[in-house]
Amino acid sequence: MRISSVWNSGLLVLTGIVAAASAQEPPQPAKLSRADIAGEAFDRPEMIRQTANGNTTLDLTSFLSSDKKFASGMYRSGSVRLEINEPYGVDEFMYFLEGGVTLTSSDGVVQVIGAGEAVTIPKEWTGVWDTQGYTKIWVIYSKDGSGLE
Repeated sequence: MRISSVWNSGLLVLTGIVAAASAQEPPQPAKLSRADIAGEAFDRPEMIRQTANGNTTLDLTSFLSSDKKFASGMYRSGSVRLEINEPYGVDEFMYFLEGGVTLTSSDGVVQVIGAGEAVTIPKEWTGVWDTQGYTKIWVIYSKDGSGLE
């Protein structure tokens, strides 16, 4: 790293800090385009397809932070009902593009989240996740990085 400067009327003026050239590419923002959001994201080669119990999910991580504790992407699932008896494990923000989900917390509180709505699930959450299918944009934080790779 070097500091660039100029002399101006007898005063030293710092004009900026210039980073030394790096062998790695500089970090870039991770964009999901309108086409990606419309479904083309699921055509990317890094997209992961999984099928279990007759349900296929499509999962794309569009960004993973350098410390591997924060990530974002898109996800598509068919009909599924999950009983989450152990804490969820990550803090996750979800914005539903299509479909939706009914979340029934362990204490009986029911929330219905549909297309055009968002929800944040805390890592300590337990309950039932019930859906007929959905597509979402997700953002996850995991203090220890678990659940992101």
